[in-house]
Amino acid sequence: MRTVSIHHAKTNLSRLVDQAAGGEPFIITRAGKPLVKVVPTGQPTAARMRRVGFMAGQFSVPESFDSMGGEEIEGLFGTDK
Repeated sequence: MRTVSIHHAKTNLSRLVDQAAGGEPFIITRAGKPLVKVVPTGQPTAARMRRVGFMAGQFSVPESFDSMGGEEIEGLFGTDK
């Protein structure tokens, strides 16, 4: 991850923010010591990321899933067959 001095960050803030929003986070330093990390707000953290397939094989979806309860739903909207 790239590091920039606080002086460089102040001088080039707009460009640095655009780059961070595009997925290139950076760290601002003062006297060579890290102060803050700039990351885009929409970037998911490891704790919030979805684990695709983590329940694979633990249940099954019936073939008729898309039409289950169709008549009842149509009745709720007043469209009887």
